[in-house]
Amino acid sequence: MRKKQLLVLPKLPKRLAKLEKLAADLWYSWSWDVVRLFIRLDADMWEKCYQNPVFMLSKLPQERLETAAADEAFLSSLDKVYEQYQDYRTRKRWFHFKHGEHESQRIAYFSLEYGLDTGLPVYSGGLGILSGDTLKSASDLGLPMVAIGLLYRYGYFRQFLSADGYQQERYTENDWYHMPVSLVRDQEGRPVRVSITLDNVPVQIQTWKVKVGLVPLYLLDTNIPENASKAREITSVLYGGDKDMRIRQEIVLGVGGIHAMRALNIKPAVVHCNEGHSWFLTLERLRHLIQEHNLSLAEATQYVWSTTIFTTHTPVPAGNEKFDPILARRYLGDLVDQLGMSWDDFLSIGRVNPSDETEHFGMTVAALKSSAFCNGVSKLHGTVSRQMWRHIWPDLPAEEVPIQAITNGVHPASWISHDVKELYESYFGPRFVERPGAPEVWRKVHNIPNVELWRVRNKRRERLIYFARKRMKGQLQQRGATQGEIQKVDMALDPQALTIGFARRFSTYKRGNLIFNDLNRLAEIIGNERYPVQIIIAGKAHPLDTPGKEIIREIIEHTRDPRFHHRIVFLEDYDINVARYMVQGADIWLNNPRRPQEASGTSGMKAALNGVINLSILDGWWDEGYDDTSGFKIGNGEEYENRKIQDHLESEALYNTLERDIVPLFYERSDIDLPEGWLAKMKAAICKTGEEFSAQRMVMDYTNRFYIPAIVAGKKLQADEFALTRKVTTWIDRIGHSWNSISISDIRFPDIGATMQVGEIVELDIDVNLGDLTPDDIRVEIVSGRLDSQEQFINQSPSSAQLNGSYPNDTGVYTYHGKVTCRETGRLGITARIVPHNDNLPHTCRPKLISWW
Repeated sequence: MRKKQLLVLPKLPKRLAKLEKLAADLWYSWSWDVVRLFIRLDADMWEKCYQNPVFMLSKLPQERLETAAADEAFLSSLDKVYEQYQDYRTRKRWFHFKHGEHESQRIAYFSLEYGLDTGLPVYSGGLGILSGDTLKSASDLGLPMVAIGLLYRYGYFRQFLSADGYQQERYTENDWYHMPVSLVRDQEGRPVRVSITLDNVPVQIQTWKVKVGLVPLYLLDTNIPENASKAREITSVLYGGDKDMRIRQEIVLGVGGIHAMRALNIKPAVVHCNEGHSWFLTLERLRHLIQEHNLSLAEATQYVWSTTIFTTHTPVPAGNEKFDPILARRYLGDLVDQLGMSWDDFLSIGRVNPSDETEHFGMTVAALKSSAFCNGVSKLHGTVSRQMWRHIWPDLPAEEVPIQAITNGVHPASWISHDVKELYESYFGPRFVERPGAPEVWRKVHNIPNVELWRVRNKRRERLIYFARKRMKGQLQQRGATQGEIQKVDMALDPQALTIGFARRFSTYKRGNLIFNDLNRLAEIIGNERYPVQIIIAGKAHPLDTPGKEIIREIIEHTRDPRFHHRIVFLEDYDINVARYMVQGADIWLNNPRRPQEASGTSGMKAALNGVINLSILDGWWDEGYDDTSGFKIGNGEEYENRKIQDHLESEALYNTLERDIVPLFYERSDIDLPEGWLAKMKAAICKTGEEFSAQRMVMDYTNRFYIPAIVAGKKLQADEFALTRKVTTWIDRIGHSWNSISISDIRFPDIGATMQVGEIVELDIDVNLGDLTPDDIRVEIVSGRLDSQEQFINQSPSSAQLNGSYPNDTGVYTYHGKVTCRETGRLGITARIVPHNDNLPHTCRPKLISWW
């Protein structure tokens, strides 16, 4: 049946046209002034429309719009906010002043999900929220970034619990024409579409645009009539389906994303893969370079490697995406053939051990091998990742594996409550709005009078309690509870009691049930009439994670225990809206994963910016964020083999900290009824988190350490029709063929005894055979450090040795000279190695060559 399709838009009075423009830009998600305009129009409608301004404008009665258009006070506020918006869009920003010569270069950011706001549900959890905060901060800083993702018809599931507490999933279809997205059209008004081939079937992809301040986000969509049903379902559900669905989604994201940017005339200078999901974009970039610029596969690979950034978020090997080679060949065989690459060579890219034919194709492995700039998302996670993937670089010590650490951050304006924001603006000054990531801004928190800070803290806790009660009533109504049961919810929770928040994905390693390890002891803490404590819990388990669902069921069972009833509550359907209330209203933010399995854990940062104090295992960001002035820890960073013992010891530590430190400090009041000690900890938490853990700091780190070096490398490599790319590739080939002919023949130490003293210097000469290579091709390094009982380095550090003279001796041996300072007591080991050296490479781990003494 044929249909004529028309898009019907709301008829806004001309005077409200600015409101429509504000609704179409996700800038509203971090501008309370914009949100307040929509709340003034109709507060109830704002909530009913899931805080989606585009949807709300379509639902408002025409007479309400006409009334607003005649309301001088409302129009005055609208004009003022729109002026702020225009100023935001035109003001010069950090990137312009710091890296203005690169403003014409585009940074392409790829992620499978983006958590930007409640009204755009294309996210599931932490990875998406991180992506969203990255785009917002890139906008604030003026980065020339463009982002690519997928437009999910149903998004992630909505959670509700059965009568016995078991998680159920409900998928709600998204109505994109009532969301802040717009279909991208060409000059003739036709949707911009690209085509890729999957399993010999063409798949059409159309593109939608989301305005995230100054950063455009393009979401790819296969749900169009021209596609077969199997193709239409590719962008249906986030993290749904089997491996077949996942690989098709990731090909659409990576390969389709590069096609889409080309159709939009966007030519990225560098590409950032947020997790390995988008790695297939590498194949499309290679294909384009080979076919359009006549590069060889090796030359194209060199250019792509030098201009790719990869961030890994998963500290557990089993959590990294892998595909069966048979499945991969089904969908990628033709593309790999176009590259002139053998299938075995392709599979070797995704294998830690290329010769192991039983190993599946790993997306993280492929991304690590294909990216010059790689990082984990906290200092501890960087260490864990280097250890986990060290076998990709078998001759390198783990600490030198080329995976750096850039600790995650959060976007302050998106997560700080408007009450706290107004307080900060009063005492921090205008720089808080203009440069919210500036460390010096946050030190002014100590100027805030305690009485004002505590007033806002109480207000936000009360808002959380009110929100939780309202949410619980809705949950009971859905289950068919009686009116009497629903009314009793008004007695749940105490607006003045110490409130613990726990909200995250319910995966077993996050141990959402750890606090229930000893129910009797927990009951004593919760049931203290003089010093009451309450807990609000929220979170989802993956639809296929049965153990995670079982943890939720167990928690629900505990909430029905008379000792905990209405003192421990579970809020269903955790999303950005619930998260905001919780991180803004709790007093303590609890996090107790199994160290070191939490890569970062940004929810604690969001809480701390609101003055919420963290109580956490020393894992992820808290391993570097903790100090005893700003929060509490569980344990001392121990790692255990026996999980049962670990749970027992760490739950005991959790109870001890609550009983001995947290509860007494919260309820210890001054003569004017202020918890002075607690407020001091709040201020320290706000200051430290604001200074060190904002997403602005994170994005500046990516820019200075990764984006700019990659942009500079890319410019050099593509100049003069990729002349330097060809030259470097030839050099790598020559180095590879000649490497086996080089060696360190001898290291000559001075005539010293077996002992030295701290501060003394050991001088040494290193004799090197270079074969067909020259000193310009290599670097000789001295490696020294303390030794353990197995004579392995504990804390080695390399330093460069200097060439003695320009020519080898009569036997073709070059001599290098170096020094080692004895810096600490104990057994000192000294050795040397030869590594490739080329100023046009970001680091010497490509090619993966190293020759030890």
